[in-house]
Amino acid sequence: MEELMRLLSAIKPEIDFERETELIDDGLLESFDVITLIAELEDQFGIEVPAEEIIPENFNSAKGMWKLLERLKGEE
Repeated sequence: MEELMRLLSAIKPEIDFERETELIDDGLLESFDVITLIAELEDQFGIEVPAEEIIPENFNSAKGMWKLLERLKGEE
């Protein structure tokens, strides 16, 4: 989770990812941010995020992203 938090802070340092739980719904992350984030997650964690997983639920919070990462890593 620490590695994810570092990555998120590098992409959007102005957002408090530990507290925010509505990143997509509140407009804190826009579509370009999500695409950038997906590319970084895939590179850094060695996973592939399928199109059907690109939903607000998976990107609204750091916790949601971590659950997605764990699930995708478990499917390898």
